[in-house]
Amino acid sequence: MIKTVLWDFDGVILDSMKVRDWGFEEIFKDFDQELIDKLLAYHRINGGLSRYVKIRYFFEELLGQSITEERVLEYAQKFSTLMRKELTNSKNLITDTVNFIKNNHQNYNFHIVSGSDQEELRFLNKELRIDQYFISIHGSPTPKKQLVATLLKKHDYSLVRTCLIGDSINDYEAAIENDISFYAFNNLSLKKISNNYISSFKSFKF
Repeated sequence: MIKTVLWDFDGVILDSMKVRDWGFEEIFKDFDQELIDKLLAYHRINGGLSRYVKIRYFFEELLGQSITEERVLEYAQKFSTLMRKELTNSKNLITDTVNFIKNNHQNYNFHIVSGSDQEELRFLNKELRIDQYFISIHGSPTPKKQLVATLLKKHDYSLVRTCLIGDSINDYEAAIENDISFYAFNNLSLKKISNNYISSFKSFKF
């Protein structure tokens, strides 16, 4: 029986993909659109990866250029500024998920583990008034696999009673690497690799 739930954020709690697509287009607007489109394709497939990884991918893989850590942080900050302005609207919350969290947070140990920037993530959750439902909220630049491992060790959670709910292959990999269950949501392609698929939280029970 599941007692601890590690939640991904984007695509599971917040419907943010279109806004984040726009954010990447905006910070790279001076570059070739074809390359931006390739970045967006990579971004959508790898929803659980941090923006730091995606920014490096754009320069190193698509542009074939090296990029300093300082410049990565500069672009990441521009992206975060845009997200703080656009994603604090409660209309972007996935109502199904949020209602489940509100109704069940006292029955489980809820944490957020996300590829989004940690400071931005905590800001958004506070502005959206849902931060009180989670024991802790964690994000990048620390990779998700490591975030999960650290949480499990810190709280001494039972692996068989812990699961991760996510919408990307990166979430699945973070769960598998840490020997916990994975529940897929909001991404039908994950049905091919996961036995646990949540179609709706309205009547869902672990």
